Amino acid sequence: MTEFGALSVFPPLLAILLAVITRKAVLSLFLGIWSGAVIYTDGIGIVQTFEWIVAAISDEFQATIIVFTLLLGSGVAMVWNLGGTAAVRDWALDRLDSQRKAGLVAWGLGLVLFFDDYANTAIVGSAMKDVSDRLRISREKLSYVVDSTAAPVATLGISSWVAFQLSLIGEGYESAGVAEADRPGTVEVFLSSIPFNMYAILAIAMVLVIVGSGRDYGEMLTAEHRSWTTGKVTRDEAVPMQDVAGELGEPPASTPRLRNFFVPVAVLIAVTIATALWSGEFSSAGFVGDLLGGEFALAGQRLWDAALGASYEIALMIGSFAMVASGFLLGKIYGVFGVGDATEYTIDGFGIMLTAVSILALAWGIGEAIDALGTGDYVATATVGAVSPELLPALVFVVAGVIAFSTGTSWGTMGIVTPIAIPIAWEISGGGPAGHTLVAAMVGVIFSGAIFGDHSSPISDTTVLSATFTGADLIDHVRTQIYYAVTVAVVVVVLLVAWGYTRVTPLALLPLGALLLVGLVYILSEIDAARRGIDPVSANESQADDGEAVIVAGSEQDD
Repeated sequence: MTEFGALSVFPPLLAILLAVITRKAVLSLFLGIWSGAVIYTDGIGIVQTFEWIVAAISDEFQATIIVFTLLLGSGVAMVWNLGGTAAVRDWALDRLDSQRKAGLVAWGLGLVLFFDDYANTAIVGSAMKDVSDRLRISREKLSYVVDSTAAPVATLGISSWVAFQLSLIGEGYESAGVAEADRPGTVEVFLSSIPFNMYAILAIAMVLVIVGSGRDYGEMLTAEHRSWTTGKVTRDEAVPMQDVAGELGEPPASTPRLRNFFVPVAVLIAVTIATALWSGEFSSAGFVGDLLGGEFALAGQRLWDAALGASYEIALMIGSFAMVASGFLLGKIYGVFGVGDATEYTIDGFGIMLTAVSILALAWGIGEAIDALGTGDYVATATVGAVSPELLPALVFVVAGVIAFSTGTSWGTMGIVTPIAIPIAWEISGGGPAGHTLVAAMVGVIFSGAIFGDHSSPISDTTVLSATFTGADLIDHVRTQIYYAVTVAVVVVVLLVAWGYTRVTPLALLPLGALLLVGLVYILSEIDAARRGIDPVSANESQADDGEAVIVAGSEQDD
């Protein structure tokens, strides 16, 4: 147990409750940090409050993410002023004539951009926002799709997440006192753990169910009903995390060109990937030589090692800078604007990200408070104790979810829970092959629970960025998404309990989980819609025709 005991849980819970009740994320986060400082110092704590905030933005990784976010705002501003946003909107509307098609495209883009969750939210959110607006998809719905295909996808593929996860597996075995010679390789354990990362897998499936069926329930049904019947993609009192049109005004480009959207985005992706591989010490000459020599396994290993050793935050920063630079160049080539105007647009782009940066800084600040108070350690040690092997996976999933929800960090949760849960799993299983099986299950379950909690938390950076790049109100995003996140989590708990008692392969349980989600979506949408007196498929309730105006973020735009 930690020095502060149960009091350590108070600051994050206060911040979350205030955010949900007041819908004022900045104020709620600041008060959460301040309350932690009062507990930590046993005094007024205002100096400690700002020390934690400064420490958060002074961290090299987090400072780099702030620069990336600001530069990406400038990249968005460039694309907007080049007319690229209008061009891709018009192009997509000629091809995407329904909410289902647009949702499936957003889902598919989320799967393709697997290498980093931040880049995923930025690219998919920015690309699909205007199209979704024109099709009357609520910003809440789009932010849910983007958020649910960001971290859940990144944790399953070759990404910054996997590199971190592999390091935790070794640490967990070391905490259990298992010699390296007596345990399987970390990659083997990771691959074995993937089927147990049930929340990530089923969260992706849940998006497909929701988008494919067109059905909603909870506050998302309210949001979608509002958006479809009135054209208001955000509620009247909402405060969108990003309002490009409102901040930047009409673009100077008289002729929208698709290349003015796709070239900057392609530059962002290409430079980010190239810089990531470079930072991972990837040898292109060696890679090509291996391919030419028929050494395909060795070539694959080179790529794998580089991807795992990459500094993705640096890569994202350089990639977003390259995106801005491409905007300067395209503006000059097409005579849309000169260097002076482009510089102004760069600064304007910083402005559309200030709300997101402020919330990120405060979210990281409360993370500093939580670390100082030992919140994660307290929750983990108070809950994960001597339990039966059958129930341990489900319990660890719930505990990891609670910690991630309270702290807003999935990586921090993984770092806290792994060295506690893996030794327990090894001990109660008796070691040997059974121990390795349970350890692999623990790894997947820890990652799964951490993503669930992070996915549901208003103080999570990925939650903030998902709302930012889709232009949603942060708290509205959380309030609508949490119904779906909890539904998936309940199914995961059922599956983990079933696995604990039967030890049937999780690959057989996952299809069952997907079927359960389909049934739950149908049942819950019918019940909730009947209670509200509306149709569970909001798009069925159109009271408008194609000639009506669509109201976007409180202002009218031509449909």
